[in-house]
Amino acid sequence: MKSMYKYFFRGLITILPLALTIYLLYVCIAWMEALALAVLRPFVDGFYFPGMGLILGILGIIGVGMLMSKHRVRRLLSYVEWPFTSIPVIKSVYSSLKSFADYFSPSTAQGGQQVVILRLPDQEIELVGLVTRRSTAGLPQGFLPGERVAVYLPMGYMIGGYTVFVPSAWLTPIDMTVEEAMRSSLIAWMSRAAAPKND
Repeated sequence: MKSMYKYFFRGLITILPLALTIYLLYVCIAWMEALALAVLRPFVDGFYFPGMGLILGILGIIGVGMLMSKHRVRRLLSYVEWPFTSIPVIKSVYSSLKSFADYFSPSTAQGGQQVVILRLPDQEIELVGLVTRRSTAGLPQGFLPGERVAVYLPMGYMIGGYTVFVPSAWLTPIDMTVEEAMRSSLIAWMSRAAAPKND
């Protein structure tokens, strides 16, 4: 009986991530299909084929990206964003999400995203974080003098974390992408290491 429980949970752990991923993809695609059908019905009448919603969604995202490369469109967007950046509670949520999304944008990536290990002096503890700011220039008075950088320390199993300003000498860059670090932090670094290859 104990073996049955072990096999059951092992099977559940194997199936659950696959099932949830497929389900979320299905919900997203079904929503896009329904939206496309509602938008296109007056124009195409009865002409519709499965997958049109997905194609429309991809083309729409590409179109928004092309428009955002225009200065006038970005200026217009600033007016659209005004309510989201002015109302107190909504302002905090929207600004946080936008800043987080901007961190993963290609323009930010070109500026040098970096995953680092933070080691405190005379301590053996190691923290993995993301460099988000490379100086205190432009910040209010009160920060300690010296070359200091901002490091975001993500939490596991939740969206959130801490940002600390530390001397750059405390940091050691590691060969890891931001996406890999965030994904590993989300699951508390429980992903298993790859098994060594046998020659």
